Amino acid sequence: MKGYWGTDHYWFFRRVFCVRLGHMEKHFDAWNNEKKLINGQEEYTLLYHEREIRWCRLGLNIGFEQDGTGSKMSRPVLIFKAFSRHVCLVIPLTTSEKENPYHVPLGMIGGRKACAIISQLRLIDTKRLDQKITRLDKKIFEVVRKAVKDIL
Repeated sequence: MKGYWGTDHYWFFRRVFCVRLGHMEKHFDAWNNEKKLINGQEEYTLLYHEREIRWCRLGLNIGFEQDGTGSKMSRPVLIFKAFSRHVCLVIPLTTSEKENPYHVPLGMIGGRKACAIISQLRLIDTKRLDQKITRLDKKIFEVVRKAVKDIL
């Protein structure tokens, strides 16, 4: 007899659960292979600074954590705090506009309206960082910094 996880009941539950919540199946294996390539990059010193907006290979994540998109599984991020040449805090950006304390409007970034999703603040290895898009205005950065401080 099959265990619970191997039963048709589990498949049905999983299928109904995904459909009801509108979730799409994620292909973690493909991202895992890409992540191995990123981790295996030769060591180099990436010059980056706070307030920069860069493409970042966030990949596929669990649940409601912000994913990257496209073939590189990337998304623009705001470099919020630089700790060292290897580690920094970033805030993922979105073009989805929501009026709540966790989405801070940034204006036009790369030709599109963007918001910082401050609830998704996370520590990353700088190997995930890619091309620089722009540098955020100091006044707007201070608005983001205050919003982050207010939720912590």
